[in-house]
Amino acid sequence: MKSNVKIDEVNNVEAIDKKITVVKMFWIFFIACFLGTVIEMIFCFIIENRIMTRAGVIYGPFNPVYGFGALLITILLHNFRDKKKLYIFLITMVVGAGFEYICSLFQELAFGTITWEYSNTFLNLQGRTNFAYSVFWGTLGVFWIKTAYPILDKFIENIMNLPKKIGVILTVMLFIFMSYNCFISIAASRRQYERRQGIGPSNSFEIYLDNKYTDEYLKKVFPMSRLVE
Repeated sequence: MKSNVKIDEVNNVEAIDKKITVVKMFWIFFIACFLGTVIEMIFCFIIENRIMTRAGVIYGPFNPVYGFGALLITILLHNFRDKKKLYIFLITMVVGAGFEYICSLFQELAFGTITWEYSNTFLNLQGRTNFAYSVFWGTLGVFWIKTAYPILDKFIENIMNLPKKIGVILTVMLFIFMSYNCFISIAASRRQYERRQGIGPSNSFEIYLDNKYTDEYLKKVFPMSRLVE
């Protein structure tokens, strides 16, 4: 039994030893954007008995917070993959909580809104993160680097090895889609913030944003987003 565990750990380390290329970084980002959103929607349904989108972009069930979080954990833990689980847990616990804090602060400063708020929870930091979620980040880091990422790494390589460059074409198409998706989502959210400040459109693109992505439209896309006074 012990020998099998050691063999599995060696295989995982060998998989992680492979170079993290730009293509792999994109696929990690893309898959984590999707899986994180779906998992949170399922969790919301179980806890609150309702279906609510947790997307962070306008088009599709994707949330860049999960994508960038997965990238951060992967790059950070790549050099610590041979460390003990407790060591990995503590590193990810601190870094994950810090990442969550920065994301919340950025959203508030850039768009005047927040999506999560933990002011009434145990050991919270200005309501942007708390002890419970830092423990969650630590646990996720251990699971990710020891189990999930080696599997995901093989999956990505299989995509890139598809015949007739199908994997390359698919990667390029999804990259263009996600780039536009993130850009238009940021632009629309920023324009909404300016509208709330009484700032009128200054060019044709901003007029397009005002007409296409109205406050009512964005409220349906981002139902968890709340205005900060």
